[in-house]
Amino acid sequence: MSENQKPKFREFVLESGAKIFLGRDAESNDELMKKYKGKENTILHTKYPGSPFGVIEKINPSSGDIIASGAIVAKYSQCWRDYKKDIDMDIFIGKDISKPKNAKKGLWSVKKTKTIKIKKKDIIKFENENTI
Repeated sequence: MSENQKPKFREFVLESGAKIFLGRDAESNDELMKKYKGKENTILHTKYPGSPFGVIEKINPSSGDIIASGAIVAKYSQCWRDYKKDIDMDIFIGKDISKPKNAKKGLWSVKKTKTIKIKKKDIIKFENENTI
């Protein structure tokens, strides 16, 4: 990779040591989902379009890992950028995703999902801890 080339995915290490990977755009979201499709990893995406997919590279993450990962995904979402409020986050696993035929880049179907609310304070905490 050249100096000017960005990595395909954003990568963060959680306090537990688990890693989370985020797509940077629709194309990298597709690549990330293809990599984890059919697996047990936990995936997060805001309830509304315009966010990266986030994959926790750990099977059965703790609730703390899920909240921290949700704050990271939310921070890079259009919903957070536009509204700066609590964000509804869908959580699912790679075994429950599929790419519909002829779907546009970044669009995936999910069979089973759970929705949680990521609090504004948790997103702000992540922002403050990751400011250069």
